[in-house]
Amino acid sequence: METSRERYRAQVRAEIKRHAWEQLATTGVSALSLNAIARHVGMSGPALYRYFPSRDDLITDLVRDAYRSLADAVQAAVSVTEVAYAIREWALADPQRYLFVYGTPIPGYHAPGDTTKISDEIMTVLLRVYAAEPDDGRALRRAVTFWTRVHGVLSLELAGHFPAWGSTPPCCSPPRSTLCP
Repeated sequence: METSRERYRAQVRAEIKRHAWEQLATTGVSALSLNAIARHVGMSGPALYRYFPSRDDLITDLVRDAYRSLADAVQAAVSVTEVAYAIREWALADPQRYLFVYGTPIPGYHAPGDTTKISDEIMTVLLRVYAAEPDDGRALRRAVTFWTRVHGVLSLELAGHFPAWGSTPPCCSPPRSTLCP
């Protein structure tokens, strides 16, 4: 059973992360300021370090949360199309979160090796989906090709590179083109 102190600590950590996400959405990852987050939470900068020993620890928690959220979003997918739409909906719902994990690397940040284990769950879903198709021994290759295509399209869409087609890339609205994942 969780003690009241443990519950309070979890609540404060969640509030710190919520303010971190808000800051990332407005200023971007390069301007992430632990002191500004601490002020929003109502504590001093040094006090924040009792909850996250370093900036990298906070970033790692945010990365894990983002990957967990995306992995949860694709778990129920049973087709390549469903995976593509789940990833796209997740990214469009919070573009900063998508760009946080799939955009430009964070200067000076090195993720712990276990951070991508959650991301591996997404590839497991893709492999499961491709394994349900006729097996030609290329499921992994097709899954990786899909993965790179969907992220390429999303990165272009989130950066606003589809203005001639309106707000939706041509491969994401009927009729679907061969460029679609």
